[in-house]
Amino acid sequence: MGDRGPDRKAPLDGWRAAWLNGGMKNIPVDPARFLADLHALRRFGGDDATKGVRRRALMPDDIAARDWLAGRMQEAGLAVHFDPVGNLFGLAEGPSLLLGSHSDTQPEGGWLDGALGVIAALEIARALREAGGPQVSVVSFQDEEGRFGALTGSSVWSGKLPLEAADDLVATDGTRFAQARAALGARAGDFVDPGRFSGFLEMHIEQGPVLDQAGEAIGVVTGIVGLRQLHVTVRGQQNHAGTTPMAHRRDAFGAAAKIATALPDRFAGIVTPQSVWTIGHIVLHPGASSVVPGRAEFSLQWRDIDAGRLDRMEAAITELLADVAADTGCEVSVARLRHDLAPMPMDAAMQAALSAAAETVAPGRWRAMPSGALHDASNLAGLMPVGMVFVPSIGGISHAFEEDTAEDDLVTGLRVLAEAAARLG
Repeated sequence: MGDRGPDRKAPLDGWRAAWLNGGMKNIPVDPARFLADLHALRRFGGDDATKGVRRRALMPDDIAARDWLAGRMQEAGLAVHFDPVGNLFGLAEGPSLLLGSHSDTQPEGGWLDGALGVIAALEIARALREAGGPQVSVVSFQDEEGRFGALTGSSVWSGKLPLEAADDLVATDGTRFAQARAALGARAGDFVDPGRFSGFLEMHIEQGPVLDQAGEAIGVVTGIVGLRQLHVTVRGQQNHAGTTPMAHRRDAFGAAAKIATALPDRFAGIVTPQSVWTIGHIVLHPGASSVVPGRAEFSLQWRDIDAGRLDRMEAAITELLADVAADTGCEVSVARLRHDLAPMPMDAAMQAALSAAAETVAPGRWRAMPSGALHDASNLAGLMPVGMVFVPSIGGISHAFEEDTAEDDLVTGLRVLAEAAARLG
């Protein structure tokens, strides 16, 4: 693996001097060990026919994966700590930089989403510890993917979501968060004090097509988009599908469809090509082929990097819902889902360290870019300086079994993160 750097017992000043003089060769990450751990983590909840993973928060595969991670952290010389919601920390001695992401997945998720950042953090903490370098701690946050609500673990840890409120969150299968976290048993301890960390770095797959299409290796994240989400309920009149004339119907699904198809026109002049909106979940009642639906419920989510634009999109949505209610004779009501997530810029010093690292490792093959996906880093930005780095997603695919990244790109991302951690350490 080349130069493994100075002896681990060398003083920090000596290690830093060697690194500054020698550059990349003195950052002792082990790509083979990193990739082996990444593939090993995939076995927990892995789909045998694909690279995909089903590892939902606080379900058996997730807890087993965290126990495995805890063992690897302990082997790396880190102090293992589970907090009350299942966030898993591998703690260095004393103040340190924190690296990590999450290890839970979507119902049909990819093998890299979140897991990449956790395993990269583990490898860097392990390698720097072996070389006597800067102190690095590791975290795998719980329920980033939203079995109970997006970014649940980091929301509670950062103080944005009280634990009592989190305990009342309910998964689609009816499980309450309080019931699910009880499965942690004796693992769960107190919350870790955020004040022990000097900052947070998170590596992630892009989950979009920009880097892949451009043939670039690294994205240095400038900011994370804000998100708002509504639960919309349309109440019409349940009736017979064969005997109710079309002109006499108050079809809840028809009204919901009008809302969905009218959104692009209502957003014209407000949005940019980077603005997105999604209706990702819809339920019809009573859900029978010979019954005009009397009720339709659906989620409506929108994201943008600009808070003012989010406001204008919400105003357009409110006006559209009122217009559809008037046109169709249906009642339309809304409830806001969880707390709004504001757009969050990344720390300037963190961006500078990541940019310098990217130019060192992949000169001319990186760009600065916003994140259209949510990440735990957005919650931590209120506690400490935060930075993020992306690697390409093949075809821009994520939240699907087909999600993948070339292993060379994974290793490049690891080296960039290590370089930045050494600079910030």
